[in-house]
Amino acid sequence: MSTYGSFPGTRPRRLRSTPVMRRMVAETRLHPADFILPAFVREGVSEPVPIAAMPGVVQHTRDTLKKAAAEAVEAGVSGIMLFGVPEEEKKDAAGTAGTDPDGILQVALRDVRAEVGDELLVMSDLCLDEFTDHGHCGVLDAQGRVDNDATLERYAEMAQVQADAGAHVVGPSGMMDGQIGVVRDALDQIGREDVAILAYTVKYASAFYGPFREAVGSSLKGDRKTYQQDSGNARDAMRELALDLEEGADMVMVKPAGPYLDIVAKVAEAVDVPVAAYQISGEYSMIEAAAEKGWIDRDRAILEALTGIKRAGARNILTYWAAEVARTLR
Repeated sequence: MSTYGSFPGTRPRRLRSTPVMRRMVAETRLHPADFILPAFVREGVSEPVPIAAMPGVVQHTRDTLKKAAAEAVEAGVSGIMLFGVPEEEKKDAAGTAGTDPDGILQVALRDVRAEVGDELLVMSDLCLDEFTDHGHCGVLDAQGRVDNDATLERYAEMAQVQADAGAHVVGPSGMMDGQIGVVRDALDQIGREDVAILAYTVKYASAFYGPFREAVGSSLKGDRKTYQQDSGNARDAMRELALDLEEGADMVMVKPAGPYLDIVAKVAEAVDVPVAAYQISGEYSMIEAAAEKGWIDRDRAILEALTGIKRAGARNILTYWAAEVARTLR
C-alpha cells in the first residue's frame, strides 16, 4: 500500500486543469497586431485568380486587393505586404516593370494607401524576380550569373518608386550583398527617411517556396542557391544579421519560419530590433492539404504553428492566415 510520501508533491498538471487556468498561465499569446498579410495583385485581370497550390489564396484584382486591405484593418492586422504580378509580355531581363511608376506594384501601393491611409502598414516586396523574364532576383551578367552590384542599382531605383507610391515599409528580399545600405541611402537621398526597411535578413534556399512560384507567376529556371542561404548554415545567418543591422535595417526577418525556428530564436536573442518571420507558401499549403484530407484539425494546426513561431521569438509573423486568425482572436 502506498504512503502519502510516495506521491508527487509538485504537480504541473494543476496549471493545466481548465481552459481558464491554461489561458491565465499561457507564456505565449497570439494577438492580431502580430500579423502581416502577404497579398498578390495581378495586372490585367477582372476577377481574382485562385492559386491552385494555395487553397483560399488568390491573385487579387486592384479592387479586391483594396477590399482585402480594408478587411485586414477591420481584423486588427498590422500590415500588408504587396507582391505585384505583371502581364507576361511586360517582363524583361532588367525587370523594368518593377521600377515603372505605373507598374502594377506601384499602382497597387497607391490604391491601398488611398483605401487605408495609415490604419495599416503598407509594405512592398522589393525584389525583381516577379518582373524579370528569367525569374531571378537581379540582373544577369554576360555569363548568366546574377550581378550583385548591378542589381543594387536597380534596387535603389525600386526603393524610390515604391516610397513615392506610398509604401510605409520596403522589404528588400533578393539577398544581394549590401542591399540594405544601398536602399537606405536611396531613400534618404529623396528625403524619405520616414520609410522603414524590413530586411529579409535570413532567407534560405528552400523547397517550401514551391507554391509561391505559382502565386507570382515566376519565370525562374534553375535555382537561387548562389544568393539565398544554405539550409545547413546558422553562423552564416548571424553574419547576415550583423551586416543588415550595420547598414540600417529597422526590422529583420527570417524566411521560412517553421523549418528554421532555431534561427528565429538565435536572431531574436541577438538583437534589440523587431524580428519577423515569414510562414511561407509551402508551410501554408501543407496544413491546408492535410486538413482537406481530414488528417489534421485545420484550425488547431494553424494556431499551433503560429504560436510556435512566436514562441521562438518572432514579434511579427507574415502569414496567409493573418486576417482569418486575427478575426478569430478578436
